Amino acid sequence: MPNADVDSHAALPTIVVLATGGTIAGSGSQGRATNYRPGQIGIEDLVGCVPGIDAVAHVRGMQICNVNSDDITDTHWIALARTIDELAARTDIDGFVVTHGTDTMDETAYFLNLTVKTDKPVVLTGSMRPATATSADGPMNLFQALSLAASPDARGRGVMVAFSDAIFGGRDVRKVSTFQTDAFSENDFGCMGYLIDGQPHFFNVSTKLHTLGTEFDASEIDGLPRVDAVYFTVDADPGVIDYCVESGARGIIVVGAGSGGYSTPWNDRISAFAGRGIPIVRCSRVGAGLITHDDFYRGDLVRGCDLPPQKAAVLLRLALTKTSDTALIQRMFDVY
Repeated sequence: MPNADVDSHAALPTIVVLATGGTIAGSGSQGRATNYRPGQIGIEDLVGCVPGIDAVAHVRGMQICNVNSDDITDTHWIALARTIDELAARTDIDGFVVTHGTDTMDETAYFLNLTVKTDKPVVLTGSMRPATATSADGPMNLFQALSLAASPDARGRGVMVAFSDAIFGGRDVRKVSTFQTDAFSENDFGCMGYLIDGQPHFFNVSTKLHTLGTEFDASEIDGLPRVDAVYFTVDADPGVIDYCVESGARGIIVVGAGSGGYSTPWNDRISAFAGRGIPIVRCSRVGAGLITHDDFYRGDLVRGCDLPPQKAAVLLRLALTKTSDTALIQRMFDVY
C-alpha cells in the first residue's frame, strides 16, 4: 500500500523564493530591532528559519540580489520580472515568493503587478525587524507568503503582498508605519484578505487590470525612463521642476496639496512645459482620495487617480516606454 504521507508530500506545490535582501535578511546587535544592516543573510538560511514549511510546499531558492531596498533599481525590477516569467512557463513551478525590504516593497509590487505575464501567484513579503531581533517577524511573514503562493485560490489575483496576517494587492498596498510590524495597508480599500494558520481567506479583489491584462512586458524593456517627484509646500520654489527637466527627467510627479493642488506660481511654471513632451502627473500628499479634474491647472497634465506619488512614478516610467502623449497616459492611469 502506498505511504499516504509520502504521496501527500509528493503532491505539494513547488514555490520559488526569489530573495532580494532587506530587513528580513538583516543582521544587527542581538535582540535589537534598529540600527542593523539589511541584506546580510542568504536565501538558504532565510528559508531554513521557517519551521513547518516542508508541510506546505517544496521550496526552491534563488538569490536575485542582497541589498537594502532603498538601493533597488529598475535593473533589479526588470531582472526580477523576467526571471518570474521564465520560471512561470515551467509546469513544475506553481508560484513565487519575493523577499524584499519594506521601504520600497510597494513600488516593486506595483511594477511586477504591471509587468509579469503569468496568473501563477506572485507574493512579496519581508519584515520590520531583522532576523537577529527579539521576536523577529520575518519567519512568520515568510511562512504566510509561502502558504499564500501555494494556495490554488491565489491564482489569477495579480501580484500580492503577505504581511502580518494580511493579504494586500500589489497596486494598492502602501507602507504606513516606520516601525510597527503591521506596517502595510491599502488605506480606503482595506485588504484583499487574511491569512490564518497558513490558510488564505479572500474578501476583496481589485478591478484594475494587472499581469496578463496589461500592455507592459519586461522582456521588451531594457530600462525605464527617469521620472522625478517634486513636493509642493507653501512658498516652495517651482524652479525645482526646471532643474529636474534640465537634468534629464522625462516626466514629473507633482505631489500637490489636497486633490493635487499647487500655487499660481507653480501653475505658471508647469504650464510653460506644455508641448515639450514632458508629461506631468498630479498626485496628492494627503494619502487618500482621488485626483479630480480642475480647469485652473494648465499644461500637459495627467491625473494620478488614487495612486500615491511613488506608484504614480512607477506607472509613468512604464507608460513612457510606450508614449509621451498625455491622453494615452491618462488612459493608462485610469485602467491600471
